[in-house]
Amino acid sequence: MKPPAFDYIAAGSLDEALTALAEGGEDAKVLAGGQSLIPLLSLRLAYPSLLVDVNRVDELSTIERTNGTLRIGSMVRHRTAERSKVIADAVPLITAVMPYIGHVAIRSRGTIGGSIAHADPAAELPAVALALDATINVRSAARGERSIAAADFFDGYFTTTIEPDEIVTSIDFPVAAPGTGVAVEEVARRHGDFAMVGAVAAVGPDGTARIALINVAEKPVRATEAEAAFATGASVDDVAAAATRDLDPSGDLHASPAYRKKVAGVCVKRALAKAREGAAK
Repeated sequence: MKPPAFDYIAAGSLDEALTALAEGGEDAKVLAGGQSLIPLLSLRLAYPSLLVDVNRVDELSTIERTNGTLRIGSMVRHRTAERSKVIADAVPLITAVMPYIGHVAIRSRGTIGGSIAHADPAAELPAVALALDATINVRSAARGERSIAAADFFDGYFTTTIEPDEIVTSIDFPVAAPGTGVAVEEVARRHGDFAMVGAVAAVGPDGTARIALINVAEKPVRATEAEAAFATGASVDDVAAAATRDLDPSGDLHASPAYRKKVAGVCVKRALAKAREGAAK
């Protein structure tokens, strides 16, 4: 398998990357970890005219906790996040999902911003961003920086609301309250594969829950009705029913719509039980 021909720029700074992306037009693409883009190129499912490599842009690889917000640079590797005590203390749900993302070799190259910008509905980090009300910060050479709420960022299957000349620079997550319990539940053919269906949950010490579903629609799904039911003290069965009531998942080679809907409810129940147990400790 050989990728199509393209021009290549290894940017040394964010400004250089933004300028190159703007000059490259709509067919230019950003190369971060490459764990999704390189296979697409090799299969000739993507035909960029220009690749703008941001691996040398150090300012995109920072992790900062300030005033109740954890800011993770878009080029922070999954493996770095997995091992970060700052992230584990501030947003434990991120740490919890890391072992589910591919294998160590994948996590050593893949990036936080790349996963969110790729917007695969079967990926874990978009669901985490949605569940936790994260904010995605993007920048362009022409318009500067703007911030997009996760609820407005994911637009559909592998699509987001960022413009072609914008780069994701960082993601802001609210710091979890002390005593928050978190859990991830998913079903995959093999460990490291993308989830056929799954759920992430965070239960706060105040008895509230944040729940998002993986691979049940064209983008991650926030289970707001289930969260409201949980807050009233409803049983986990009733919460799971609320989470899946309006789901209309598609089917594929790996799972039928009925399977995805049923297993999504099971994942919600298991995730909530584990998260609630963690919050009670």
